[in-house]
Amino acid sequence: MKIVAIIPSRYGSTRFSGKPLARIKGKFMIERVYERALSSHQVNQVVVATDDRRIYDAVAAFGGHAVMTSADSRSGTDRVAEAAELLRLDMEDVVVNIQGDQPLIHPDCISEVTGPLTAEPEVSMTTLAFKIVNPVEITNPKDVKVTFDVRGNALYFSRATIPFARDPGAVCDVYKHLGIYAYPRRFLEIFRHLPDGVLEQIEKLEQLRAMEYGYPIRVVVTSHDSPEVDVKEDIARIEAAL
Repeated sequence: MKIVAIIPSRYGSTRFSGKPLARIKGKFMIERVYERALSSHQVNQVVVATDDRRIYDAVAAFGGHAVMTSADSRSGTDRVAEAAELLRLDMEDVVVNIQGDQPLIHPDCISEVTGPLTAEPEVSMTTLAFKIVNPVEITNPKDVKVTFDVRGNALYFSRATIPFARDPGAVCDVYKHLGIYAYPRRFLEIFRHLPDGVLEQIEKLEQLRAMEYGYPIRVVVTSHDSPEVDVKEDIARIEAAL
């Protein structure tokens, strides 16, 4: 069994076109993510999956491995599933889906998100959550929130605040979803053939497709935050952290 990290990356973005090729302290953002993934001792291979020749050429220029995928992918997970097919991965190989706009992702996140897949054979999809410490993220719709049961299985993902405290002064932990997933390739084949989910379309969250069709998602709480680059102004914050 191999563990392969695949980074879905597209050029177009309504808020930040060309984001993967934005420079962060002299390196492409996609290069930063690639290097972080490659530094994990768990990973056998790192691949960028893109539908844009500019990204493909940039990855090749810094010595990375990229594959060209369809421009019609419904989501990042669908693009990852296509890349896994192109790479001819075994159905039991573990695929880690790492977002291309998280240049600070900690390498330990990969071992954390893949842990349940190796320890519990019945688990078919995992993801990470981080306990929110910045109160702004609790109400910001760009920061996806997640709730989960006592076993760690996701109950729901939302751009809204969940759980929502009814009583004034009530205090509870709120967890932010980090966009890193892991699954055996056999589950990716199931996922890519599922129809669009209603909640998936409402919230614009692909992971809800799996839940709507009855496939549980195991949530692993990590101590490592992984801030995203959503707009150009975020780059200064990332550079300061680096």
